Amino acid sequence: MPRKTEERIGELRQLRFGPADAVDPLLQKALQDKSNLVVAEAAKIVGEMRRSMLVSDLLAAFNRLLEDPVKADPKCWGKTAIIKALAALDHRESAPFLRAAAHIQMEPVYGGQEDSATHLRANAVLALVQCTDLTRTEILRQLVDSLADSSDTVRIEAVRTLAQMNGDEAGLLLRLKAISGDKRSSVIGQVFDSLLELERERSVGFVARFLKSSDEETCDEAALSLGASRLPEAVKELTDAWKDSRSREFGSVLLRAVSSSRDEAALNFLLGLVREGLSRDSAAALEALALHADSPEIQQRVEEAKRERGNRD
Repeated sequence: MPRKTEERIGELRQLRFGPADAVDPLLQKALQDKSNLVVAEAAKIVGEMRRSMLVSDLLAAFNRLLEDPVKADPKCWGKTAIIKALAALDHRESAPFLRAAAHIQMEPVYGGQEDSATHLRANAVLALVQCTDLTRTEILRQLVDSLADSSDTVRIEAVRTLAQMNGDEAGLLLRLKAISGDKRSSVIGQVFDSLLELERERSVGFVARFLKSSDEETCDEAALSLGASRLPEAVKELTDAWKDSRSREFGSVLLRAVSSSRDEAALNFLLGLVREGLSRDSAAALEALALHADSPEIQQRVEEAKRERGNRD
């Protein structure tokens, strides 16, 4: 970073400690700066200080950075910061978010080219739910497109946004995405998380079906999402799956998921394995219960179960 640019950014950061009314002219000037890093810092401050009177300046800077995007805003630092600021200011007009959600910016990297606009698109997708000039159907249509984005980050944010939309259509789209699959297990994991958040008990049986997937990573993601949901119905699905499991590795994942639920029935199940299970199952249960190392109460119960096992042995 050139020294002058670094100095300008340092000066901008000091504005956070000054009177709010005095910063606007300086931020307006910074949003017109040739350096996209200076623009990015100014936009960040506008959002943090909630200077909603500078929305028009943010929009003007955003449009300018899109005129020759690779040259004006390499790595999309400026545009991404502006979209985040507009979202923070609760901007309700969709035009900049839709434009950002569709923007792909290929830049040269070693060995070829790389899209630098993934975080820009991801943040734009998240902001769509606050736009009042779009119908629900129009937002869902955009989210369907984003579910097929080449970027894992964008697909994950599209899934999260669907969960925020609520309603049966959102749940159905999440179910369709789960069935269709994804090349990244982390995306499917977010689908399971979002579906359980949105539909709660209604989705437990659906997600539990993926505990028998032919793809090991999908099985793991389903187990961990069920555990994280902390739903009693999910604990039953996990314990039943553990009893039927023939894989030691997946069995350990299932026990960790059971433990993460913090459900009383789940803790009793694990403590029972510690006391009475086969040696390998007892060891796996202890490993799963280590998730609660910060809970003196649970650790006391674990020690009691270990003592009871020792007395029987």
